[in-house]
Amino acid sequence: MKNRIFMYLFIFSALLLIFQYVNSKNILDKYEKDIKEYKNTVVEQQKTITQLEDENFELNYFNIDRNDNALDYFIAQGYDVDELITAITEGLYDTNHYEGEDHPIVPFVSMTGSKLLINKIRIVNHKWILANFTDGEYWGEIFVKYDIDENNDLKYKLVEYFMYPKIG
Repeated sequence: MKNRIFMYLFIFSALLLIFQYVNSKNILDKYEKDIKEYKNTVVEQQKTITQLEDENFELNYFNIDRNDNALDYFIAQGYDVDELITAITEGLYDTNHYEGEDHPIVPFVSMTGSKLLINKIRIVNHKWILANFTDGEYWGEIFVKYDIDENNDLKYKLVEYFMYPKIG
């Protein structure tokens, strides 16, 4: 009787060990599969990040922040570049505060009754600005030249402009 109890205990222990082994192996296989998937995802995301960084670099090519020659020009003139860029941008946005129908820079009159406003500005270099404008329904873009006179006042001069035709 004692031998049978030991034999049943031995068989039960062996079955318990086999169950533990199979269960542990399944868990490890699942973890390995998850790790492989995670590594593949990380590799794909790194490729995407690299691609987006390259694309961002290309999109920001015509931007004063990346134009060392334009920045050097301002530094040689004795300007604080960050303050000057802010002043140029805000000076152009300040033209949105005007009386009447005629915008000081945009050569169009609103066709919807609301004011024409400059929305987005890109300072290209130490002389040029690209901007878009809208009255809420019609959109256009302008090419502006800017200068700083001897009194350190900003002067904007419209060079080229267009308005997109309304579709539909």
